[in-house]
Amino acid sequence: MRLYDFVLDRGGRVTLEAIPEPAAKWKSEFEVFEAARKHEQMVSTSINALYTRATSEKDYAALVMLQWFITEQVEEEKTSTALAERLRRVGDSATGLIILDRQLGERTKA
Repeated sequence: MRLYDFVLDRGGRVTLEAIPEPAAKWKSEFEVFEAARKHEQMVSTSINALYTRATSEKDYAALVMLQWFITEQVEEEKTSTALAERLRRVGDSATGLIILDRQLGERTKA
């Protein structure tokens, strides 16, 4: 909504299109989080492309707005990479998954 509102506030028009349905079946827990990690990298690449375009267009308002997304994506990539790595180490261990689930459930929003 942040991007949507930004475009509208500047007199633009937003056209929403269908997005592909995400995968619904996974071979393992690790595969789910590895896909999430790759998705976060793709999002970062898209935001960086927008930032590059805003730079070339000298759209300083867009640069400021996009900075929030860039900062957020650094955290998202860090988190998704750490979770994928932890799941890779846990492997097929049911006990390991239970412990990891408990640890993740105890996290608090900073």
